[in-house]
Formats: sequence, C-alpha cells, structure tokens
Amino acid sequence: MTVVERREIALVDLLDRLLAGGVVITGDLTLRIADVDLVRIDLNALISSVNESVPSPFEELQ
Repeated sequence: MTVVERREIALVDLLDRLLAGGVVITGDLTLRIADVDLVRIDLNALISSVNESVPSPFEELQ
C-alpha cells in the first residue's frame, strides 16, 4: 500500500473541502412509457459556502 491508499479522510473534512470550493450537481430524469416521454426533470444545483469573500448570490429583500 502506498501513502495515498492508506490516507483516511473524515466525512466532516471532506464536506469542508467540497463546500469551500463549491459543488455542482447536475442530473436528468425521464419517465417514459412505451417510448413516450411523460415527465422530464432537469436538476442543476450549486452548493457552496457563503462568507464575506464569497457573498450570497441572493440579495436581501427589504
């Protein structure tokens, strides 16, 4: 085993790293019967942390 193979990362550390850089989740789901598309769902999500250096994309409503 090499050093990289033996390295263990806690789930909290992994989530911290992912949120610091941001995560993009993309997916498509199609419900089809007899080759006829009935429902199509497209998912696009951006998950990231928000702080002073990376402000929220949503403005406060007043």
